[in-house]
Amino acid sequence: MGEKEEQEMIEIYVMGKKYEVPKGLTIMTALEYAGYKFTRGCGCRGGFCGACPTVYRKKDDYKLRMDLACQTAVEDGMYLVQLPFVPAVREEYDLEEMDPSANDNILLEYYPAIARCVSCNTCTKSCPQELEVMDFVQAALRGDVQRCAELSFDCIQCGLCSMRCPADIKHYHLAQLARRIYGRYQQHKSDALTKRVEEVEKGAYDEELQKLVEMDEESLKERYEKRDITEG
Repeated sequence: MGEKEEQEMIEIYVMGKKYEVPKGLTIMTALEYAGYKFTRGCGCRGGFCGACPTVYRKKDDYKLRMDLACQTAVEDGMYLVQLPFVPAVREEYDLEEMDPSANDNILLEYYPAIARCVSCNTCTKSCPQELEVMDFVQAALRGDVQRCAELSFDCIQCGLCSMRCPADIKHYHLAQLARRIYGRYQQHKSDALTKRVEEVEKGAYDEELQKLVEMDEESLKERYEKRDITEG
């Protein structure tokens, strides 16, 4: 208790119940400090998996805010609501049965709601990755699958864009379909990748992989930090 008493404490509210937590914690770690145990909505803890979208309000502020719980620090008087998932249904499709070349705008066919986009840019403002969400929606409206795929490449599927959208567009599901279509039907095939896959299938790296499996944690960290990184 002595260590806790030395820390500066702030008050937060979780689903209407007040808790005192140390200042400086993220929403995720503050919830755990308060006694909550995550059974879902907690993945990488580093802002890369998109599993922890959170809705909150600040003290004396009417605005409803949305962020990732692992990236956002708690503030005194913060009111938190935990949602088990973002309610945005993904359209059903079979990628292997698609023929994008026979369709003027295959993205619009599966996600017609993008035609309701009013270019308010709310989706872009809500993105924790700072992606140009509205721009890739507009690209999808033009039938530009490649541009939509490229602009949404770093999307982590958190769904915050869809939670804020007044037109009820499923931006992140749209973007996922664009990337899949582009990768399956339009992207230039890499000869180097094909060669590497063949090497893996023939067992060329089995011995090296086994060495990695048998390494202790510190050796793995050292190996990772000293790895060669190829650019371009």
